[in-house]
Amino acid sequence: MFKIGVVGAGHLGKIHLKILKDAPFVKLIGFFDSDPEVRKSVKSSLNIKSFNSYKELIENSDVVDIVTPTLSHYKCAKEALLANKHVFIEKPVTHTVDEVKKLITIAQLTNRKVQVGHVERFNPAFTEAKKLIHHPKFIEVHRLAQFNSRGTDVSVIHDLMIHDLDIVLHIVKSPIKSINASGVSVLSNTPDIANARIEFINGCVANITSSRMSLNNVRKSRFFQKNAYVSVDFLNRSHEFIRLDSNKIPKNNFTGPNNQPKESVMVQTESNSKLNPIEEELKSFISSIESNINPIVDLKSAQMALQLTTDIVEQITMGQN
Repeated sequence: MFKIGVVGAGHLGKIHLKILKDAPFVKLIGFFDSDPEVRKSVKSSLNIKSFNSYKELIENSDVVDIVTPTLSHYKCAKEALLANKHVFIEKPVTHTVDEVKKLITIAQLTNRKVQVGHVERFNPAFTEAKKLIHHPKFIEVHRLAQFNSRGTDVSVIHDLMIHDLDIVLHIVKSPIKSINASGVSVLSNTPDIANARIEFINGCVANITSSRMSLNNVRKSRFFQKNAYVSVDFLNRSHEFIRLDSNKIPKNNFTGPNNQPKESVMVQTESNSKLNPIEEELKSFISSIESNINPIVDLKSAQMALQLTTDIVEQITMGQN
């Protein structure tokens, strides 16, 4: 069984630690945090071994789980990879696109696996709905969150929208034709509300809105395709499938001239399993190491999402100037 160590014991780091503590698929050997007070507190509250240095954590691990602020992702990942450790990195993968490119090269040279924490890929609502999504022509996304100062070290595009950019790129699989974006800062120094309209070469259009200034939390994506519409509720882990069906005519069917039945709209709503997406992504990563296969969300996928995020931020900045 692989030994895993966690670096970073903040809000998300503690979630990882709680999951890994009792996980049957990996052995948690402990954690490191640069703040001595955090180390002391988390060690006491979770009864998990703390290391006094990141180097010591790496030396005792087979896999390193990086849950630190984005600015330190590259340095932490590079050090772990050069020590021949497999690495899991929370999103955004790195602060800059150049950094993730360097990590790709290092991972290839060391032949180590790296997975990035685009957790919505493992949301049971999406994994089930994905089976129903085929060549969408239009995608409408809303990811709205209540204000939390914890995430304001980066823009709402890097903090929230990047989840949906990764999902859209994963589904559409087409080069981007054009991007139109706008955003405003309200309570932080970076955009707190943003909208991006992305046109792809294959004709698909994605309209994505993200906000951390909402009264209610919303995480919904709608995929419109030929004769069907798929709605995914990432927050409540459910999905709807609405399609035309000429074989099964419900009582409220649509009729044409002379009361002849026409194609009917069939609605299928499904609540998905209570699986924890974070646990599922960590389990998937360990499985990819054991089976020597490419992780579901690898560095190249993360690079594409980060590049699109960067392009959107740059366009918003130019528009404001």
